[in-house]
Amino acid sequence: MVGIIMGSISDLKVMQEAADMLKEFGIGYEIDIVSAHRTPEKMVEYGKSARSRGLKVIIAGAGGAAHLPGMIASLTSLPVIGVPVKSSNSIDGWDSVLSILQMPSGVPVATVALNGARNAGILAAQIIGTSNETMGTILDRYKEELKDKVAEMSLEAQKINAQK
Repeated sequence: MVGIIMGSISDLKVMQEAADMLKEFGIGYEIDIVSAHRTPEKMVEYGKSARSRGLKVIIAGAGGAAHLPGMIASLTSLPVIGVPVKSSNSIDGWDSVLSILQMPSGVPVATVALNGARNAGILAAQIIGTSNETMGTILDRYKEELKDKVAEMSLEAQKINAQK
């Protein structure tokens, strides 16, 4: 199971893409609002209890100062994937990206692109797939589907070239 957390309900539109990918792969997940600044006690409890509750990976989305992913990573030994969210109080999203990206030594957070929750869901599945052969097979099939889609697009482009 994967935990998907975010600092505000306003982040849900972005973070839903991680949940959608996990659902597509058949991976269970939970979603919660856990604010590093407004509910620090809840954040500490969430991070410290994550492994014992059966979580394997945590995806944490945050905008603005974006402390949630790093703070959760400081509380658990589980892999944490940070999703920088371009929020209304953001400096074009760069503050969120840099806040999550620039973690101190010993507290890593895997960081995806700004609003890149879809990739966070895929990365979580890949982490789970390292020890789950069924998930590995599902991911291999997903990668083949991506390749097939590009091949189809290439054929479309060739048709356009032929019409010139």
